[in-house]
Amino acid sequence: MSYAPASDWIFLRRVLITLAVTTIAYIAWKLADLFILLFAAVLLSVLLGGLAAAVARYSRLPSGWALAVSCVSLAALAGILLSLFGAQIIGQISGVFDQLPGAINVAGATLGIADAFKQLQEALSNEGSGQLLSRAARVGYTALGVVSDLLLVTVVAVYLAADPSVYRRGAIKLFPSEQHDRIADALDISASALRLWFLGQLASMTLVGLLCGLAFWAIGLPSPVGLGAIAGATNFIPLIGPIIGALPAVLFALTQDLSVVLWTVSAVLVIQQLEGNVITPMIQKRAVELPPALILLGLSAFGALGGMLGVILATPLTVVVMVLVQKLWIRETLGENTTIPGERRSN
Repeated sequence: MSYAPASDWIFLRRVLITLAVTTIAYIAWKLADLFILLFAAVLLSVLLGGLAAAVARYSRLPSGWALAVSCVSLAALAGILLSLFGAQIIGQISGVFDQLPGAINVAGATLGIADAFKQLQEALSNEGSGQLLSRAARVGYTALGVVSDLLLVTVVAVYLAADPSVYRRGAIKLFPSEQHDRIADALDISASALRLWFLGQLASMTLVGLLCGLAFWAIGLPSPVGLGAIAGATNFIPLIGPIIGALPAVLFALTQDLSVVLWTVSAVLVIQQLEGNVITPMIQKRAVELPPALILLGLSAFGALGGMLGVILATPLTVVVMVLVQKLWIRETLGENTTIPGERRSN
């Protein structure tokens, strides 16, 4: 009875390991959208858990009741904000569509294009009705998918926040038993870093929204509260968010005279410089400091993996990756002394 040489078995084992790793990587790539949705649920659950812990600490309520109070309070706050500013924002969106032809014509005239809106209409009308219907259908499916994803993330987040220890223990058991303490500590620090990052981001978004709203009110743009709210909310997205948030204000300015456009663009640039060089650095000293190059790399990587959702969540994902690398690799594997953001508040 003949046996294969040991070298053949070693080669076969290496081939099988390579195939297994390749298969896992392919499945992970295919399920990237699902993983990013799961991370969004984890991020929301961390925030809900932190808020519930604060409510329980000050009210002496049990954790379950504290979570319920937190969820109801957030829903009530969202309802109040919607009732106060929803009409303005909806009116602003309607005003954008009403003033869009004039704004496009003004922008086209600046670029030397006469009747730019009419030419755009003609270009769109040249497409077949089937193409237009298929585009409308895709938009409808996209909107439905966004709503269903938001609902899924919210429900999963509430379940995670209600009993995080169950899911935490399950995640830890995926690793060898001798690594359980390290992984548990890394998860706790990551959660603390996410809470710190979110608080810092919320403060930055609020300040940017207030400054933009005041600036747009002083310039004389319509619906300055709504425009400021959009500028503050889009500041959540790194790098491209401020550009997206400035577009509605610039569009409204284009419907007026050149001086309004110049004042609007100048205000946006000054506020963004103030946010990038003063507000964010001051907040990051007490929260989580991310180097700009690392944010750009995270934006590119997670945007390629998860599309627009990956872009929106690129910064918190980068925070988690940075914490895990600093904790598990730089400190505990290489033995280097390094400061980890979430650990400063967890001690």
